[in-house]
Amino acid sequence: MDLTVLGKSPSWQDRDGACSSYLVREDEFVLVLDCGSGAFGKLRAVLDYRDVDAVLLSHTHPDHVLDLIPFACALSYSPRRQTEGPPPQPALLVHEEGAAVLRRLAGAFGDPELLDRAFELREYAPDVRLPLGPLSARFREVPHWVSSFAVELTGGGAGRIVYSADCGPNEALEQFATGAELLLIEGTSMQDDGGNGFRGHMTPRQAGELGRRAGVRRLVITHFSDEVDPEFVRSEATAGFGGEVEVAHEGARYTV
Repeated sequence: MDLTVLGKSPSWQDRDGACSSYLVREDEFVLVLDCGSGAFGKLRAVLDYRDVDAVLLSHTHPDHVLDLIPFACALSYSPRRQTEGPPPQPALLVHEEGAAVLRRLAGAFGDPELLDRAFELREYAPDVRLPLGPLSARFREVPHWVSSFAVELTGGGAGRIVYSADCGPNEALEQFATGAELLLIEGTSMQDDGGNGFRGHMTPRQAGELGRRAGVRRLVITHFSDEVDPEFVRSEATAGFGGEVEVAHEGARYTV
């Protein structure tokens, strides 16, 4: 599997960046994992959007889904339809009850059926393994402000990528990611709240500690702002992980 970071920003875009989105390729199959603000332009910089086979969403917060709107508009209205014909209809996969949220989002722009026309919109059952061409996806619910699901992707070989989605520190993700070749994990918060109240995000150090307990081979920290020094993110995560840590940036590629 080949993973490319299209966007790693938190709920507001980095300067010249994009919010959460990752391109995963296995053989000829193309998967977009989350599609936050600015991601569609980053996607177009690396491949033809008509080549995308599926879009998989971890949850429905805006910084993970908003660029579905320009993506759908391109599929629906591009003048290329006149010369190349209608584009293939990619699968758009969201957790149960998430399709209604996406339709409301499209409706806010005046066309509640936009996503249904452009994509094959369907919901996945979080407790069922989901085949995606040569890939296979598995899910685990993690604590966040809305329903959020960590995603495990496996390919035809032994490769295994786990994506944390957005979440606070939790044992469910630790167990889910155990032994993964690569854990792509959020490190959004820069200060620990000391355990007071609900936590919907992790600090880089907490992300590193979770990766260490899970025994993952590679740890990549994502979902943090460019207003934070990436070396601070790296050093905090390294202290928690006890080994080398990578820090996501737009265009970064990882092979598993």
